[in-house]
Amino acid sequence: MEAPAFQTGIQFPGLFGFRSVAKPKKFKVAAHKNLHYKLPSVINKTEPRRSILRLIGINLIFANVCAALAAPVQEMREPEVIRTLKLGSGVRIQDILEGEGKEAQEGDLVEFNYVCRRSNGYFVHSTVDQFSGESAPVVLPLDDKQMIKGLKEVLIGMKVGGKRRALVPPSVGYISENLQPIPEEFGPRRSLLSHAKEPLVFEVQLLKVLSV
Repeated sequence: MEAPAFQTGIQFPGLFGFRSVAKPKKFKVAAHKNLHYKLPSVINKTEPRRSILRLIGINLIFANVCAALAAPVQEMREPEVIRTLKLGSGVRIQDILEGEGKEAQEGDLVEFNYVCRRSNGYFVHSTVDQFSGESAPVVLPLDDKQMIKGLKEVLIGMKVGGKRRALVPPSVGYISENLQPIPEEFGPRRSLLSHAKEPLVFEVQLLKVLSV
């Protein structure tokens, strides 16, 4: 009798075709179906929530923008000029506030605040912090040895509490790096001296006349 163990097509339908392999195929198909049918259902549930949150965020931003636009805007007004003077040195002076205190004379030791700008309005330096409002006034004698001549001419004749704006030409400005007022910090000092050869605008407020 021949042994039936070697009959083909019964025990070995194919080297890679075992029936037991069919189960993983079914599992893969099921997983594939789940990916196509179940996962979208989860996404569909979470997506509306995300859309709602996005809409809420956009509405909040829009409301803040509208509130900012609706807020009143403070107008930047130029100070009223009392009188205008032109000196022989080329300095042009505008009196903004008269002042009621002692009048400064040549040789006096004075205390004052100032803002320095270029003729096009570009900010250069100030003794008053534009954010905190704190000031570091300058104390200088009104003479040509320590102070730039143009600014000395601006301060002479001012009364304590008075304010002036002046255009100072370079010929009576920072002709020397040793002349005051000049900031001690490297950055502001360098910025000021870099514009020494052009007209500068000074806004000055006389605080005190300390001596004669």
